[in-house]
Amino acid sequence: MKHMYTLLGADGLPYRSTTPGALGGHRHGRLYGRLDCPCALRALARGHYVAHRVFFPDETTAITAGYRPCAVCLPATYARWKQNRESASAMDTIKERKQDRSPLIPASDLAEYGDLPLPSPHTEAELTALIGLLKYPGSRIETVSVGHSRDDASRAAAESFSTAWRAGGGTVLAVVDWPELAASWLRPATRLTSETPDAWVVAAAPLGFAQLARRLRRSTDWAPDRTVAFASLQDARLLALAGEDVLDGLRGASADGGTWNVRHGWVTSLRPAAAGLTAARPGWHVGTARRAESGAIVATRSAVEEVDDILDGRQGDPDQGLADHPGHMG
Repeated sequence: MKHMYTLLGADGLPYRSTTPGALGGHRHGRLYGRLDCPCALRALARGHYVAHRVFFPDETTAITAGYRPCAVCLPATYARWKQNRESASAMDTIKERKQDRSPLIPASDLAEYGDLPLPSPHTEAELTALIGLLKYPGSRIETVSVGHSRDDASRAAAESFSTAWRAGGGTVLAVVDWPELAASWLRPATRLTSETPDAWVVAAAPLGFAQLARRLRRSTDWAPDRTVAFASLQDARLLALAGEDVLDGLRGASADGGTWNVRHGWVTSLRPAAAGLTAARPGWHVGTARRAESGAIVATRSAVEEVDDILDGRQGDPDQGLADHPGHMG
């Protein structure tokens, strides 16, 4: 009896084959590479990669299924893919300008929200809680890219995080800043996502990040459920500005050491754990949830009421850490 192998087809669905796959890939990272990719082999040796491993019969199938080449083991193919994507992004920007579909938020929408607050200096409890969102027990998050606004508080928060993350043995792949006003937001969005980090960390003012987030979701592979933020973005008006689907899954830390998360248009605030207690994973404590529509907070409810909703999926579950991601793995 012939041995059977499970491969992915061009439709992204698994099927059985008598021929083994010629290329390997990572389901969550949506990338593919050679079976002898050194980065993938190191991840497999650490046990980081097996659950999300997929295989393809050939490169055409992998590309058609929506996967992109690995930068480590397929550098030439990756360079061509990146150039094509940047060209496509540039064409999209021109098209958007012609069709007046810029990600910039119209002045009429901004007027509904009044003056959005500038970030306050971060606290040590906030920084500790933020790192806790990334370094919960069993976490495999090692590489991050950091983004921040150009105000003093955001810059200081990004620097403090980067210093603490490196001191803990983590890697910061990129540090990117942006202004509160920009022509298209394409440049900072592209720089922030040019690497493939396990997670993103953001310290920013709500206005600028609302517009950048719209560009990130439209033109890059950025994922809000792999992003954590400082308390400056714990503002329900941010969701209404950016669009609730744009930020679904975003998590963050509060100034008092608590946490918060975004799910289906709600910002759920969670109080710090009681003294002497440590959650197995960050963020599962009683708090409140706020939703913003048309410039006003229209509802408040206890996070306990969210339990049934939370249990229906991992993305918005405040008891779950960020999704594992392999970085540049084939």
